Amino acid sequence: MLRNVLALRQIVQRTISTTSQRHFENKVPEKQKLFQEDNWMPVHLKGGASDALLYRATMLLTVGGTAYAIYMLAMAAFPKKQN
Repeated sequence: MLRNVLALRQIVQRTISTTSQRHFENKVPEKQKLFQEDNWMPVHLKGGASDALLYRATMLLTVGGTAYAIYMLAMAAFPKKQN
């Protein structure tokens, strides 16, 4: 029993103390260069096609939600008359 506890303790210590072997490339300088260059493009679109798609989807949802809210307010302001 004690041997099992000591073995488990050793496994846990090894798992926590081992360093990760994954090495990732630092892409921050590339992104800084991209976002700081003066190309007359808004910052929220400098990321490429994915940023443009997200921007357009956000604007579509915003305009659609605003139109729906105005429609629902108009329906609430002028209810149908009961016969």
